[in-house]
Amino acid sequence: MKKLVLLLTLIAVVVLAVALYAGLGLQVVQQAVAQEGVEVPFLDEWAGSGHADASAEAFIHWDEDDPQEVPDRCAKCHSTPGYLDFLGADGTEFGVVDSGHPVGTTVECAACHNEVTLTLDSVVMPSGIELTDLGDEARCMQCHQGRQSKVSVDESIAEAGVGDDEVSEDLGFLNIHYYAAAATKYGTMAKGGYEYEGITYDGNFAHVEEFDTCIECHDMHTLEVKVEQCSECHADVASAEDARDIRMAGSLVDYDGDGDAREGIYDELEGLKETLYTSLQTYADEVSGEPITYDSANYPYFLNSAGEGYNAWTPRLVRAAYNYQVASKDPGNYAHGGKYIIQLLYDSIADLNTAIATPVDMEDMNRIDHGHFAGSEEAFRHWDGEEDGGMVSASCSKCHTAEGLPLFLEDNASITMPASNGLECSTCHASLSGEDAFALYEVAEVEFPSGLTIDAENSDANTLLCMNCHQGRESTTSVNATIEGSGAGDDEVSEALGFRNIHYFPAGVTRYGTEAKGAYEFEGQSYNGLFVHWDTGTPGCTDCHNTHELEVEVDGCSDCHEGISDMESLQAIRVNEVDFDGDGDTCEGVAGEIATIQEALYAAIQDYATNTVGTGIEYNPGQYPYFFDEAGERYSTWTPSLLRAAYNYQYSVKDPGGFAHNPEYVIQVMMDSIDEVGGDTSGMTRPEVR
Repeated sequence: MKKLVLLLTLIAVVVLAVALYAGLGLQVVQQAVAQEGVEVPFLDEWAGSGHADASAEAFIHWDEDDPQEVPDRCAKCHSTPGYLDFLGADGTEFGVVDSGHPVGTTVECAACHNEVTLTLDSVVMPSGIELTDLGDEARCMQCHQGRQSKVSVDESIAEAGVGDDEVSEDLGFLNIHYYAAAATKYGTMAKGGYEYEGITYDGNFAHVEEFDTCIECHDMHTLEVKVEQCSECHADVASAEDARDIRMAGSLVDYDGDGDAREGIYDELEGLKETLYTSLQTYADEVSGEPITYDSANYPYFLNSAGEGYNAWTPRLVRAAYNYQVASKDPGNYAHGGKYIIQLLYDSIADLNTAIATPVDMEDMNRIDHGHFAGSEEAFRHWDGEEDGGMVSASCSKCHTAEGLPLFLEDNASITMPASNGLECSTCHASLSGEDAFALYEVAEVEFPSGLTIDAENSDANTLLCMNCHQGRESTTSVNATIEGSGAGDDEVSEALGFRNIHYFPAGVTRYGTEAKGAYEFEGQSYNGLFVHWDTGTPGCTDCHNTHELEVEVDGCSDCHEGISDMESLQAIRVNEVDFDGDGDTCEGVAGEIATIQEALYAAIQDYATNTVGTGIEYNPGQYPYFFDEAGERYSTWTPSLLRAAYNYQYSVKDPGGFAHNPEYVIQVMMDSIDEVGGDTSGMTRPEVR
């Protein structure tokens, strides 16, 4: 009996495959299955989906053509035989549709279930970029990728050969096409949107583990969003429409400038789209000389005053209109990669602003998220180049990938990882659902680069978690090791010496002062330790900074410091009348004291480099490796004294909040650095060691 059932099942599968490939459609398949008494899994689910809707425009568009066929440029996604042709499942070359295919099919079972899709793992996007290691969602992304990209827009503009604001009859609108979800999700990794030169963009929008691919979030047969799973983290989501209202703590930024930073990302996008549409119309009137309107249901979408296809295109208008369409043709973009679309819209508005008489006021708009979630910024996009292959080295992944810190905390390991699009909830929260929802990782102790440690006895749990990354990467210990390895005397140039970079935002080592030894501490000198902010206890990082926005909780500062209302006024805070910098002003904020001493340190470094070393030195805070010679090349004539002083100068620059984290410690190391290179500190007052 079992053998008979198995035989019947095999016969049904063969009949099914043949019927589907032949384009005989759902009715024939159902009949064949009914005759054999075999149930095809998920047949009913698929039958009710958009993929099976034989009356949809996506499948009947060519019914009146002569010949009656889906052309080769469309058949890949609009017919099952065409998709099999593209895959090479029909015995032809992979990646090419050899000819048109007959009308009458939809996206049927055989399209996704065949010997090729079983191992399909990569997709070449319209930009020419290949995305790899995709798993099962690769079969979805072959069609849900759009048909244009930044590359094709640039090529079109280059062929026209006109200036940004010149109308050309050789220019026309380029349509991203429908449901380009993969282009949205993978952001700059796919370059489906028009990305403006010199600006960086978000990469792959990683949702959460187990809900990060097409088929993890959508039922693969009905295509519906798995709403029940969404509700495990998003309590108010009971339908797909409810997802439009989702707003996470890591993205509380007013992108569209309407004053509401808590509306759903969908509404932020709609606000930006509305502004961009107005800008497009203003530009068309003022620059192109022909009014423009948009009709989402009427190809070619952008129309002139006569209701015909718009024909007064300039390169600037083409770029912005393309991005408007990118934002319009993926109805799920707010979930697929909303931040990438926000950036495209924002930049399009900004670009049009340069050419219209009355630019849009963008002061209240925001392009990116706060630091930890700013996926477009250097901290996360540094590894996107071909050399790195999108992989973050083991030495960087702990703090520059979403998965790096959890791995380090759980296994005490750092490994090479794919680049992330900013940090995620799961980076700091060990659980995202259940009774322990959003519980933070517990950290027993933190070891600083110097080898010194702090634990729960002298810190709070939140601070210990933050300190894993906000500790810098160098210390007195590593600078001394470099100098000792060179064997050079204090004022002796050595090729074995090179600059040591403390790295960015080393707030932790500033707060803990000599307990961490993150700055260079000179032999024979004493330094302040942990900076206790107020007498009632030692504040942690999140006592002063908003946990997700990272901004200083200024309102809390005003409880003790009068006149504090914003970040600028914070720098006016001072708690004593010691004139540290010797400029005679004892009323300026301690931030001002630090700034003056910082300037004196830089001047002393330059004097020492020119007069003692014989090679001038320049500092550029935004360009690695920061210190350069007079020819603009990497500075290479280091002495131990110059290295110590330059290290501390970089340290003072890279912790912009040093005036609040531990101001007197910062002043101590800078004054000692000035002395090290022969500068004058005679009018200054070194803070007493407490």
